[in-house]
Amino acid sequence: QVQLVESGGGLVQAGGSLRLSCAASGRTFSSAAMGWFRQAPGKEREFVAAIGGTGGMLYAAGSVKGRFTISRDNAKNTVYLQMNSLKPEDTAVYYCAARDRSSIVTNTQLYEYWGQGTQVTVSS
Repeated sequence: QVQLVESGGGLVQAGGSLRLSCAASGRTFSSAAMGWFRQAPGKEREFVAAIGGTGGMLYAAGSVKGRFTISRDNAKNTVYLQMNSLKPEDTAVYYCAARDRSSIVTNTQLYEYWGQGTQVTVSS
């Protein structure tokens, strides 16, 4: 059974940093695409960043590019999201996702596996 478990969320002041982790179990995702999404109250889940099976990366245009960095440790079957210069508008539940293919996509429906989410709250 595949499981994705996020950790690292919490409360931080604006301008601060957090590092989210997503540990996968049940299968190896070293050659698969993995991504981060977020959902704020009353809003749809949105793409944040993804890393492909060959190491390519994609970030959401505008909102997080330059502040967030996605990376992966295949030996640990884990993907990370380093978030710097956090803003109150980054407040959301952050979800890790994985898919069975190596190519990066931003559509939530194309990811087969999801974590339970971790809350990130940025105070002003």
